[in-house]
Parts: sequence; C-alpha cells; structure tokens
Amino acid sequence: MQVKGPYITDDSGRVLLLRGCNLGGSSKLPASPAAAAGQGPGSLENPGEVSFVGRPFPLEEAEDRFEELRSWGFTFIRFVLTWESLEHQGPGIYDEAYLAYLRKLFIIGEKKGLSFYLDPHQDVWSRWTGGDGAPAWTLEKVGMDLEKLEETGAAALCRGAPYKGPMLWPVNYGRYAAATLFTLFFAGNTYAPGLQIEGENIQDWLQERYFACFRHCYRRLKNCKAIAGWGAMNEPHPGYIGCRDLEGLGNYVVPLGPMPSPIQAMAAASGHAVRVHSYVPGLKKPLKTGSKILNPQGASLFKEGFSCPWKQAGVWSDSEGEIKILKKDHFALYKGRQAHFTEDFLKPFIVRFIERMKEADKPCIFFIEGETREHPSWSKAGGESVVNAFHQYDGPALFLKSFKPWFTIDEQSGAFVLGRRKGTALYAKKLRAARDWTRDRMGNIPCMLGEFGIPFDMNKKKAFRTGDYSVQEEALSRYYDGIDENLLHSTIWNYTADNTNDEGDHWNGEDLSIVSGGKPRAPGGWLRPYPMATAGLPLAVSWDRGSRLFRFKFRADPAIGALTEIYAAPEHFGPAAAISVRTWGGNSNPEEAPRLRAEYKPEEQRIFISNEGYEGEAEITVCPKGPEGSA
Repeated sequence: MQVKGPYITDDSGRVLLLRGCNLGGSSKLPASPAAAAGQGPGSLENPGEVSFVGRPFPLEEAEDRFEELRSWGFTFIRFVLTWESLEHQGPGIYDEAYLAYLRKLFIIGEKKGLSFYLDPHQDVWSRWTGGDGAPAWTLEKVGMDLEKLEETGAAALCRGAPYKGPMLWPVNYGRYAAATLFTLFFAGNTYAPGLQIEGENIQDWLQERYFACFRHCYRRLKNCKAIAGWGAMNEPHPGYIGCRDLEGLGNYVVPLGPMPSPIQAMAAASGHAVRVHSYVPGLKKPLKTGSKILNPQGASLFKEGFSCPWKQAGVWSDSEGEIKILKKDHFALYKGRQAHFTEDFLKPFIVRFIERMKEADKPCIFFIEGETREHPSWSKAGGESVVNAFHQYDGPALFLKSFKPWFTIDEQSGAFVLGRRKGTALYAKKLRAARDWTRDRMGNIPCMLGEFGIPFDMNKKKAFRTGDYSVQEEALSRYYDGIDENLLHSTIWNYTADNTNDEGDHWNGEDLSIVSGGKPRAPGGWLRPYPMATAGLPLAVSWDRGSRLFRFKFRADPAIGALTEIYAAPEHFGPAAAISVRTWGGNSNPEEAPRLRAEYKPEEQRIFISNEGYEGEAEITVCPKGPEGSA
C-alpha cells in the first residue's frame, strides 16, 4: 500500500479504507515472569529480567486469532510494542528472542491476509511511573531511585492483582517522574542544557537510544511483508513544556485525587513533605475536594551524587530549607516567545524519527500523532508517506465508566448534550474537526482514527451480570457512524487475547477489549460492512444496524481493472442479499445501471463490484433479501 494525496491505495490503484484494531491491551506488560505480567507486588522488580515473548498471544494461538480478526473484516492491525519490550536489559542490549517471536508472528499474519503498523507505545512514560513504555534504566540514568518513586509522590501506582480502583494513570502526567522525563526527552537541550549522559545532552542521548532501538527492530523485521508502516510514539506528552504557572496544576490530563503543582512535585522529589490539593473533574475546571501530604517522611527520590535536574537548571532552590521559585517562566518560553510543544519539540522529533527509520532501507508509511489535545501541522518537507493517526475518546465514558445514550458532555465547550441524535452528531463533529485539520494544516494527508473505544465494565459492570451489551453497542456505533460519515481509516482500542471480566485488560483497571474469555463482546457495535477497496473514489458510506441497510456511493474509475470489495458477512445480510445499483453518469438523475455488476459471496464475506467500463458516480444499496427475493 502507498499514500497518494489524501488516500491510501493498493498496487492495483484501488483506494483502501483500512479498518482493524489495536493488538493488544496487555502488550503493555511483560508476559513473564508471572509477577511482572500483572500489577501486584513484585511487578516492578528486576526490570532487566522480563520477557515480552507471548505478547499479544502465544504463537500457537496466532493462526486462530488472526483468522478471527480477518473474519470480522479487521485486516489492518495497530500492533502495540513498547521500548521496554525491546531494550529492557540496558542501552543497546536488545531482546533478540522477542524479535524472533515477532518475526514468526508477522509471517503468520501475512498468510492470513493482514497488514500491520507497529506502534511504539507508551502511557505516562513507563511502568515505573504508572503506565508503560520506556525501560527502567531511562529513569535511573537521571539518578532516580526506582524504589522511591511512590514514596516521594513522584508517581501514583495502581496496586493489586487485579487492580480494582479508579484509573489513576492520567494523573501521573502531572507527577514529577513522568513530567520530568518527558521534558528531558523532548526538550532537554532547551530546559536542562547542562544535564549530560556520556558526553551528550540528556535529550540527544535519550532520543538516540529510542531511534536506535526501533531502527534495530525494523531492520530485524524488514523482510516481513505484512509490516506496512510505523508509528513514532503513542500519545506524546509535553511534561512541563509550555507551563506558565509553576504553582498551578501544569499540563494535567484528568484532575483526579492528589495533584501537585510543578513546584510542589519538584520539592517532594527532593525530600520535602508537601501538602497538595485533591481534585475531581468539574464541567469547566477541576474542583478541589481536600488535601494530602506527599512524601510525609521527607525521602529523596535521587540516588547519591544526583539531584533534581530543575534545581540544577536554576528553576528553583531550597537553600536554608525554604522552597523558592527562581525562574517562573523557565518552561513557558522558547527562543524568547511562548513555547509550543507540538510545533517546537514534537514535530522535530517525529521528523528525526522518520529520517532515522528510513535508514532501515525499506519504504513504509508513517502514522504520526499529536499531543492528546492537538494535532501537529505537516508538509512534505517533514516527510512523505505520512498519515495523521489521531485518537478520540468520549472522556466521561472512558474515565467515569458511565454511558447514557441520551446524555453526554461536549468536553470542548462544557455544554450538556441531550438526546440520542445530538449525541451521535457530537461524535461525528469531533471526528470531522480532526479530518478538517488534516486537510487544512497537514497537507491533506490521509486521516486515521488510531484509537477509540469504550470500557465494557461501565455502568457498574451491569452487562457482565445480565449479558446485555446493548448500551456498549450503541456507544460503539456512534464512533463507527462518525467514522463512516468522515470516511476515516480506523483501529479500535483494543483486542486483548487474555482479557477476562474479572481482570480486564490487565493494565490500570482498563477493560476496553472487544473480546473477553475467548468471545466477542458487543459485536453489533463494531462488526459492520464497509468498502475495503474501491476501484475509484469512495464518496459516502452508511450502515443502519437496525434495518441492516448499507449504502455506498463512489466514483467508478474504468481504468482500474480490479474489483471493488465490500466487507459483508452473513451476520449482516444472511445467506442472500438484495443489492441495488444506481448510476449517475453524465445525467442529473440516477438511473438503473446494467453495466455495473455487483455480486454477494457470503462464503467469502464480500460483495464484489465490477466497473465493466463504467465511469461516473454510483450508489450500491444492500439489505437482507426478503421472501421470494424481495428486499
């Protein structure tokens, strides 16, 4: 496949609409030893002795798992792998056993007709800072004691196996360890110019280790034909970059529980007991609910011979025991103006990532992401064969684990949205805004919804007790209705092979997997027909899951000899389908089109359309065939 303007095409020139899933949720954690595979006591010990072989599932399960995905029309997979999975033992020491496992896995996927793009995944920097992604040694290289991260308030960790509390991982973006590592990784040259490792600034040193790791992975796997592309980094975060108020909340994601300001986080990490406010989300701003003391014992996060990088940079001091801010605008400015994380730091990182990955000598597509609230701008100068792979979640549904079809909140305006139609329209509106940004500010490159989904344990796990997933189906249908309306590529979060109703996705209390206990969940929300490959240009697509009516409008190109393919399973139309074909040609009114031929083959889960020399607009309507052949 290749990028051509706003489209992704195959070797026949057909326009592809990529649809699939993220594989998988538990790939954020090692597969062994047993303690590291969960989040209980001992899960963070001996970081160099773990193995990710078996993530997302054992090789002996691969054929059946991939066949299941293919049968659902999920032929494009966002494959989750972490920096830690490849380089946990130390800088430059790569896990060749895991790479050999990946090679075997992708060969099986290729035989099943699947394509993959590899996602260097992280959430909140690392497992030691409440998420996943980077190896432990990235923290140790700046002098952090892994055993003191939680004690000093530098990270809030989810304990328990399975973890039963609220999803705490978003609050860690505002805790000291993750915020500091993100800032150093993206902007160490700017905000910590004196901090060096092995003669290099910390930014250059960390980024070079990152580039080298994933380039090594790509070189090992470059003969795997199923690999279509790479992401640069999942959901990058600015850390402290751009922060104007060191006494405010900083660049928080979700206000929940005790949340230190940047200066409070720095002081706590350096051995001070600090009282911080606790918060809950409000409609327009966080609401204070109380307070808590971070680091009550006054421990230091840093090993002997190390200290806070921001103290070294002159941002603050604690001389004579008094905490003072010395440079309140230290993170706010870049080259004498307001710093802009996405344009000033993230985009240059992505450009360098693409350049370094091209050294693997295999062409591929790059799927790039902005910060969770903002997309980058883009032009050909940054690199070609690029896709905007943005993410979109319904925040209240995700973090509060509650969904009411007749009520939601417009997170941008804070306004209540009442009624099913308005709620569905809001989802489509959010996706349209991302598509429009991609067209207007990113050179009209292809646009993919790389992550979206809903917690299956929402509404107090009612569906687990009743077996009724109709609410989840309605929630997911809203996403897919918006995806269809905006003709977006999409990969749903997620498929976790070892998900269970009791343990979810095995990470921080999340439970978004479309399978559990070996069975699909709420397929009525995500299993739907769509045009996989169009011999021409797709113009509009829709699916009414109530009436099971599918419509697809496209502009046929007679120069393309390959057939248009629509994914259509017996679950949609039964063993037979009523198909209507209309064309416009050069006329203003549609007419029956004998020259466009459509054939439904349920055993292949496809509708095939032959242009047969026709050029112009056409609309295909499909529904179950009624008695005596009626629709």
